[in-house]
Amino acid sequence: MAPEPAQSPQATTEDPRASNREKFELELEFVQSLANPYYLHNLAQRNILDQPAFINYLEYLMYWKEKDYARFIRYPHALHHLDLLQHARFRSEMKKDEWREYLNQKQYDHWRTWRDHPGISSNVAPTDPQETGVQSQ
Repeated sequence: MAPEPAQSPQATTEDPRASNREKFELELEFVQSLANPYYLHNLAQRNILDQPAFINYLEYLMYWKEKDYARFIRYPHALHHLDLLQHARFRSEMKKDEWREYLNQKQYDHWRTWRDHPGISSNVAPTDPQETGVQSQ
């Protein structure tokens, strides 16, 4: 009988839950980094967005759009950019400085003009008497 190969100490003591948690956190951090137009531009400039393995990885990450995973995303633009990165034309256009600036400006404009949805309650009490239904006499 051949002796069994020695296993690394890490492989024998590693908790599968901890391993899954680490993978989850790494992928979450990466997906959220896609919200940054400067980071996308950097990836494009270094031709990382052209690599087939990276394109496959971006396709794999689409599971973050599912409700069970999307709830952990703090920067919703990350999911929008993940969608855009599925297209070869967008990946190639991100190499241009003007596209980085365009994407950055669109993101800023969205944040600047975004308002709370009327159906979502706010913790801030209204200060306008008309909003509270109280009429002044």
